[in-house]
Amino acid sequence: MHIKKAVFPAAGFGTRFLPATKAIPKEMLPLVDKPLIQYAVEEAKLSGLEEIIIVTGMGKTAIEDHFDTSFELEILLKERGKKELLKMMEEVSGLVHFAYTRQKKPLGLGHAIGITKNLINDEPFAVFLGDDIIDAKVPAMKQMLDVYARHKSSVLAVQRVARSQAHKYGMIKGEKVGPRVWRVTDLVEKPKLNPPSDLAIIGRYILTPGIFSALERTTPGSGGEIQLTDALKTLAKDEEIYAYEFEGRRYDAGDKLGFIQANISFALKRPELKKELKRFLKSLKL
Repeated sequence: MHIKKAVFPAAGFGTRFLPATKAIPKEMLPLVDKPLIQYAVEEAKLSGLEEIIIVTGMGKTAIEDHFDTSFELEILLKERGKKELLKMMEEVSGLVHFAYTRQKKPLGLGHAIGITKNLINDEPFAVFLGDDIIDAKVPAMKQMLDVYARHKSSVLAVQRVARSQAHKYGMIKGEKVGPRVWRVTDLVEKPKLNPPSDLAIIGRYILTPGIFSALERTTPGSGGEIQLTDALKTLAKDEEIYAYEFEGRRYDAGDKLGFIQANISFALKRPELKKELKRFLKSLKL
């Protein structure tokens, strides 16, 4: 089945960026001159996905406004002859079809995905965590869709991490079945000791509709949250799950250091910024 829908969980409070995120959604923090979430939406479009379902929460209306048409702004830009900016604004509002649903309580990533069941309509679908920015020649999700086309099963994006950092991630155990591809045999959410491998789950998923039944059978953990990794562990008992080590560089823009690194890296890709930024970085004499 052709995958056309993508879920973007975006209901979290963004506490790691307080006080900046007290009034601004974390997903709207700028990476150079575009909000974080737009990079993931553009990746979805470049991967051939057609419908974006954004799970929002309290105080997240800025996300909807960003992807909506702004008639007043577009009229102003037209009157002032700002053709390039006008084109950019029109492209943002016309990227793909958007739908929104509200997660009323912060009950975890699994819960956020679970409430989209009626919008997914018993189809396989993609999931993007917008603060995982992946810079790749071929969009990371496009790479994963190619794996899905071969196996017709759920696919998790994974990246090798130092075992000392495993406690920050969901970790997989698997049997290698091809270049960069593993059949998942076990999953552990943020193991404190003895991780099953050095392959960490990163914020891209392709999930079959079976995940919804698995989520319904998943017992809430700490804080009443339903963890997606726990539901995937349940799903793996019913059907095969694969992991794919994507090609590209990932930035954890939900972390302050990762956010700064992403901004520097992406700014250096801009011809109008590269020269002066490099000069500034050299002047710091690090």
